[in-house]
Amino acid sequence: MKLPVFVVDAFTAKAFCGNPAAVCLLENKLDEDMHQKIAREMNLSETAFIRKLQPTDNFTQSSCFGLRWFTPASEVSLCGHATLASAAVLFNKIKNVNNVLTFVTLSGELKARRAEDSIILDLPLYPAHPQDFHEVEDLIKTAIGDTRVQDIRYSPDTRKLLVRLSDTYKRSFLENLKVNTQDLPQVENTGKVKGLILTLKGEPGGQTQAFDFYSRYFAPWVGLAEDPVTGSAHAVLSSYWSEQLGKKDMHAFQCSRRGGELEISLRSDGRVDIRGGTAVVLEGTLTA
Repeated sequence: MKLPVFVVDAFTAKAFCGNPAAVCLLENKLDEDMHQKIAREMNLSETAFIRKLQPTDNFTQSSCFGLRWFTPASEVSLCGHATLASAAVLFNKIKNVNNVLTFVTLSGELKARRAEDSIILDLPLYPAHPQDFHEVEDLIKTAIGDTRVQDIRYSPDTRKLLVRLSDTYKRSFLENLKVNTQDLPQVENTGKVKGLILTLKGEPGGQTQAFDFYSRYFAPWVGLAEDPVTGSAHAVLSSYWSEQLGKKDMHAFQCSRRGGELEISLRSDGRVDIRGGTAVVLEGTLTA
C-alpha cells in the first residue's frame, strides 16, 4: 500500500507554527483499522483522510469528497484545522480547479473556499449554555487550581466545557498558565466533557496586534493534552464571544506555544466562517 501524505501547518502563514495535521489521499478504500494505525504512526493531533465519493471522481477535477479525522487515540466528529489542511493540499498541491470544495463528514457537509492568501471554512456554530459551577468544580480545580473564573458554559453538541477566566488576567497569564491535563480523564469520566476550552477577553491594541479574545484548548479524553489551534473549539467560542461582545466579525488568537490566528465571521444562516492560512511542510509517500 502506498498513500500520498502531507503535513500541513494550519491557521498560520509560517512553517512550524499553527497546528500541524497529516493529510492522506485515498485513491481506494482503506481497511477500517488502518485509519487509526496511520494516525497513531503520524502522531499528530489529527490525521485527515480524503476519499473519493464516486469511482469516476478525481482529486483535481471533483469538488466533493469524503473526509474523516483521527487523533492518535480515536476518530473525532469535527476537526477544523485538519479540514483547513485538507483543502490546502487539494487547492495548492493537487491544483484542484474548483474555488469551493465540499467535504462530507460526521458533522455534515463542510465547505472550504479559496481566499486571496488563505482558506475560509464554513463550520457549524455551536451554542454554549450556562453551566452550574458545582457540577464541574472538581474538573476546573484539577485543571487550573484557584485561577479566578468569570463564566462557565457547556456545549452539549460538542461536549466542550468553556471556562472564561477573569477579565483581570492578561494574555501572558493564559499563555503561561500551567494546566493539569493528566488527571482530567479520571476526574471527569462520565463522558459529558470531551474538551476543555480556557478563554480570555482580548486586550486593546497598542504595540501588539489587537485580538477580540484568546483561548487554549485541552482534550486528554481523546489523547490530546493540548491542541495548538482548534477550529472546532472556535465554532463554540465564536457563538459565546459574539454574544458577549456584540460583534459578528472577530479576530482570535489561540495562545498555545505554537500559536495561531483565526478570522471569524458569523453568518445569518447560523453557521460561521473561519479563515486561516496554511503552510505545507512535508510531502511524501506512506508505505505499509
